[in-house]
Amino acid sequence: MENVFSATGKRKTAIASVIVKPGKGERVINGLPIKEYLKSEVLMLDVEQPFELLAVGSSYDMVAHVLGGGLSGQAGAIRLGISRALATISEEYRKQLRKKGLVTRDSRVVERKKYGQAGARRRFQFSKR
Repeated sequence: MENVFSATGKRKTAIASVIVKPGKGERVINGLPIKEYLKSEVLMLDVEQPFELLAVGSSYDMVAHVLGGGLSGQAGAIRLGISRALATISEEYRKQLRKKGLVTRDSRVVERKKYGQAGARRRFQFSKR
């Protein structure tokens, strides 16, 4: 199919497969409208950020399938997927998205708990006797 742009976004433990195609500005995540799925206005703004930056929000439809992580991580993964898909449409889009840092994957993940310790950084209380 032509005029269909897809990309994958990742954030923490969430993975999003995103399809961006010309349309009326509909947003669907895992079969639900964006407002029903994300619920939070802040997360919806986070997902919409690439469209708002390029001022093309109402001219593209977005369909995303997300697995893993929580809503915040999923929103970040979707945002990266949208940015990557839009970057394939035009080199000018890519430059604008790159300038705002939306094409770069946020590599921060939760640090693992170490063996014999209370947590990732936390240690058990020292006892002198």
